[in-house]
Amino acid sequence: MPLRLLSANIQAAHSTRAYHDYLTRSWGHLLPRGKQRTLDELGELLRGYDIVGLQESDPGSLRSGFRNQTRDLAERAHFPYWSHQPNRRVAGIAGSANGLLARQAPRQVLDYPLPGRIAGRGVMLVEFGEGEAAWTLAVTHLSLGVASRRMQLDFLGELLSGPKRLVLMGDFNCAADAPELAGLYRRTALSPPPAALATFPSWNPKRSLDHVLTAGFVVEDYRAVPAAGSDHLAVAMSLRPV
Repeated sequence: MPLRLLSANIQAAHSTRAYHDYLTRSWGHLLPRGKQRTLDELGELLRGYDIVGLQESDPGSLRSGFRNQTRDLAERAHFPYWSHQPNRRVAGIAGSANGLLARQAPRQVLDYPLPGRIAGRGVMLVEFGEGEAAWTLAVTHLSLGVASRRMQLDFLGELLSGPKRLVLMGDFNCAADAPELAGLYRRTALSPPPAALATFPSWNPKRSLDHVLTAGFVVEDYRAVPAAGSDHLAVAMSLRPV
């Protein structure tokens, strides 16, 4: 059976469907109104997958109604295992986290802060399976600036240099062939994705920012899918061990 994976920047369940929404719907970044419908839609989407990595999942602040959105989505999509890594909080008004939803029990979940000019980025490292069936998943959200991304990717290159069966997923804020990723590919077994998927903005995708990099797997059905009202498309695929 292939392993069905999804990586999704859910924009804290805020709905953005055009550039002008960043201004006219900016209240959604501060208030919880309207997010339950988006979470319902996300829950329906996530039910079709075995492992989900989330970015920009609110860990519990004013804008989420003080609910942990990763736990909320695990309940809606019937995932027995979930974890999250809070990275940024703004005075209790807003928060952001990387999240994990899984149908198989992780053997270990580790959190690491990422370096950068501005604090607030991290990577969640998850180990599954034992022996020859063991594999490692990393979920991250990199910075907007090239200099900070280069520091973060250097850190990830060291952190992920060991595993031979490996998945790194998330919002990279750059293309998978950007110069700053060269060191990551050199230091790890990871390979670029099989296609450059345009994932941003979701209503007229032009930029390839969201990726799943793999090592030790055959990648099948690599595609972009809508993530409810998020301004990013999600990335879906099926994996088979080599």
